[in-house]
Amino acid sequence: MSGSSQKVSQVRREPISRSKSTLISNSAPGATAHTESPQKRYDFLENIGEWGFVAARILLGLVLLWFGYHELVVPGLWTGYVPIISQSSHLAQILVLTHGWVLTILAVALIFGVAPRLASLLTVVLMIEIVITLVATAGLSDLVLRDIGVLGLALALLGRSHNRLVLTK
Repeated sequence: MSGSSQKVSQVRREPISRSKSTLISNSAPGATAHTESPQKRYDFLENIGEWGFVAARILLGLVLLWFGYHELVVPGLWTGYVPIISQSSHLAQILVLTHGWVLTILAVALIFGVAPRLASLLTVVLMIEIVITLVATAGLSDLVLRDIGVLGLALALLGRSHNRLVLTK
């Protein structure tokens, strides 16, 4: 090269964005972008979590309602789970009927969202009573493990301070 100074022009390069919206906007007319912003996607996932607790609360209520109904309709089938007391005694049937009513009331409270944290707390206490009773009468079994799972669900709902679909003042 010669000794003369050559002027080199500096071109500022912009980074090339290859997002779907850019590609679609440069493509054929009439094409539309089907992407969501990351904020919208995050809100969707957050709402799924919110509604998941509603589903869990209602499903736990349905489980309690199922067992409460059966204890009220046929208490004689459940008296064998009452510890210490003879299963043929009237006291055992009264205890089973009382237990059935408690289950039913808690179920209605959970399903309709009436004081859901209080209902969850009472369900936790009730499920601990059921697990202890089952272990005392029949030992460790699949029934105990099922009820420990239901207890875990009630504990998860107890920890939830903000609920959707609840009855308030």
